Amino acid sequence: MQLLRSLCRIPAPAGNEVALTRFILDYVQRTQAAWRHQPVVIADDRFQDCVLLVFGQPRTAVFAHLDSIGFTVRYGRQLVRIGGPQAEAGYRLVGMDSQGQIDCTLTIDEETGELGYAFHRDIDRGTELTFYCDFRETDTTVQSCYLDNRLGVWNALRLCETLEHGVVAFSCWEEHGGGSVAYLAKFINETYGVRQALISDITWVTEGVHAGQGVAISLRDSLIPRRAYVDRIRAIATQSGIPHQLEVEGSGGSDAKELQHAAAPWDWCFIGAPEDHVHSPDELVDKRDIASMLALYQVLMQEL
Repeated sequence: MQLLRSLCRIPAPAGNEVALTRFILDYVQRTQAAWRHQPVVIADDRFQDCVLLVFGQPRTAVFAHLDSIGFTVRYGRQLVRIGGPQAEAGYRLVGMDSQGQIDCTLTIDEETGELGYAFHRDIDRGTELTFYCDFRETDTTVQSCYLDNRLGVWNALRLCETLEHGVVAFSCWEEHGGGSVAYLAKFINETYGVRQALISDITWVTEGVHAGQGVAISLRDSLIPRRAYVDRIRAIATQSGIPHQLEVEGSGGSDAKELQHAAAPWDWCFIGAPEDHVHSPDELVDKRDIASMLALYQVLMQEL
């Protein structure tokens, strides 16, 4: 879990993913020699801070968003949300501005509910603040801020170790409205003819999706994937014997939104481990679900 710990500690709120992009590129450069197959690495101004890893003759693309939720400093010690973070007075927030390192506390106005910060000085407006990373690992669980979606990124990077054919796409902005998948998907489709996708992201523990019972295959959220494609995935998952569970939600979304709305006929399915304490500093995932997530992705990228 050392790689996951490193990923969780890198600040990369939506719109400022560049530190994590650099980490990904460095990690690939350092480790790809040990992978079974070496990818073509695509990372340039055409794709802003996104990264594409192209293996062999791809049939399917995996999308994993780099960015996290967080907060932006406004005026008068106010904060505004990046995405939808949980907010509790006393949460420890960190960042950096022109005056140096920041380690402050989240405040909430009891009358207005307005978010702010307590710190010994004013912080430059526009500074991003993220949850302080307290990474906790036991024999059975991992707990940290930003497992959504550093665990999805971890899954994609571990998948690269054995992947022969496929595209792994690291996207940006997912937590705050998206935007990058549209041009990534267009390039992938037009260059390689790929129009099948898996969304490597993290979902929720609910009354119907339980920790420790396997990776969740989402049948729908706020979007509905094409049933024929999801049925193929379910059949492969069942035949593999890998523990999994089925999710049905009426809300929530992912990078799939931009695939669904694309001009090309993309098929997609969200497949991810469920977490508790969503969008808080204490996101919690069962290690059995992490293992089944990676195992299922490995099988699907061979079989689809």
